[in-house]
Amino acid sequence: MSLRLELVRHEVHGTATEGLVVDVDQDGDRVTWSVANTGDHPAAVDQIALVFTLPEVRFPLRLFRNGYQSWSVTDSAAFGLDTDPSVVDTLPFLRDMHHADREPAAGGDLRSEQVTVLADHDGKLALVGFIGGRHHDGTIRLRSAADGVQVRAEATLGGAVLEPGARRTLHPVVVRPGADPSVLLAGWAAEVSAAEQARTTAPYQVGWCSWYHYFDGVTEADITANLALAGDWPFDVFQLDDGYQPEIGDWLATNEKFPSGVDGVASAIATAGFTPGIWLAPFIVAPGSEVAIAHPEWLAREADDTTQPMVGMFNDIWGGFMYGLDITRPDVLDHLATTARDLVDAGYDYLKLDFTFSAKQRGLYADPTLTPAERVRGAYDAVRRGAGEDTFILGCGAPLGSLVGVVDGMRIGPDVGPHWKTDPLTAPLPGYRETQPSTRGAWRSTLARAFLHRQFWLNDPDCLMLRTTETNLTPEQVRAWALAVGVSGGMALVSDDLALLGPPERALLDEVLSLGREVDAAALAGSPPSCPDLLDAAIPTTLQGAGHTLVGDPETGTATLT
Repeated sequence: MSLRLELVRHEVHGTATEGLVVDVDQDGDRVTWSVANTGDHPAAVDQIALVFTLPEVRFPLRLFRNGYQSWSVTDSAAFGLDTDPSVVDTLPFLRDMHHADREPAAGGDLRSEQVTVLADHDGKLALVGFIGGRHHDGTIRLRSAADGVQVRAEATLGGAVLEPGARRTLHPVVVRPGADPSVLLAGWAAEVSAAEQARTTAPYQVGWCSWYHYFDGVTEADITANLALAGDWPFDVFQLDDGYQPEIGDWLATNEKFPSGVDGVASAIATAGFTPGIWLAPFIVAPGSEVAIAHPEWLAREADDTTQPMVGMFNDIWGGFMYGLDITRPDVLDHLATTARDLVDAGYDYLKLDFTFSAKQRGLYADPTLTPAERVRGAYDAVRRGAGEDTFILGCGAPLGSLVGVVDGMRIGPDVGPHWKTDPLTAPLPGYRETQPSTRGAWRSTLARAFLHRQFWLNDPDCLMLRTTETNLTPEQVRAWALAVGVSGGMALVSDDLALLGPPERALLDEVLSLGREVDAAALAGSPPSCPDLLDAAIPTTLQGAGHTLVGDPETGTATLT
């Protein structure tokens, strides 16, 4: 049984759009389309939408909600009952951070980015998805209308300017029936993978990361101490996270906590027998960074006040507001490529790029013809150009749709943390609290996005925390999360002071790696893990891979494996 969707029209939204002509062709379950500017003046295109109706549907109608970027909530919701997070009175920056379209959703609207699966009361299903994302973002939106329920496939161009005589081919949209959401999603992901030439063959990643024990307080002595204990652990990668840099933006220098510099740290890691990895947030800079001071012209500007640099991020541990680089400038792209090349030359063959949604934030950029997706993709392409084809690049805080084919791994959920649910002591973000660090949030996205593993990239569910001291996780929650990482087949990086771990923690890691390698091999062979209760509730409970089934309770953080 499947839901039937009927294409009824298209819509264009933007500034000076009188000369825009949209060509649409539907062939079976696939719609191809393009937009041309036949007028005499440039047109700033915000959005072009294909509008479908659902002529026969029995409520409740549920949809899979794929989040926009790594940390955005991914779940399922009921149309007419649940709400879009953007309807809460919140900061426009947050909406811009977590959606392709930064405007608040209309009352009653629900949306998913790139792809969705719809299921009605009778179990009838349909997948709607964009085949590709490097040239523009794609949103699937449900909306009530006079003619019933609309399903809108929106190509979001974010105000990109289309010059007179120019034409843009848009990513195709598929409307596909089926009987199993997991099968539908895996099939869609495989089609996108082929279209975007996904990088899916990197080795299974096992390693250590400094963040979730030391956070920004990490020192060179901490790295040295853990390297001394790491010889008996099955790590390939040893990654230094946030905390080494003197300022955000100055990635080739270190602060006083790292007297050996980035080169010395890489040398120590390599000498210990591991691949050196390093964290950076390359598209943002601190106001006091050498980059910002030396090159104020490299900063994008606020769209509503061009005298001000564009805010790319706020983080109190960094000192407040960070500025976004204008990554449409060739000299900025060269800077990104040179930074990546210099880090690789220093010995880092594993680069984690974080907070990279900043390249899509609304602002004034030198090249107004690029869409937000093209800005993000172009910046990552510059890093890849400098780093080379053999360097493992991990995306984080990143818009997923635009990066298939350039990254080797991708964070597919919010940060974990040494607590199960969102920490009540952290400042709330109206509408977006569940995007903040919590292990339950990572559980939700790891299950819901499991089908992307080895289809788009290697999924990074985020780090294992094996310790049972210096944490608010119970031993049962530690095990539940570790098993979820294993059955997902995704990357497995430990983030503990190794001095806190003993034989029981090592045994749990060995169990995780045995599971992970088996599930990863199955995914590499074309059978990715799946979530059979994806559409049953907001937070799924069940993950299957390579014949293993993990069932958990998201409220308590307990799980059983069969």
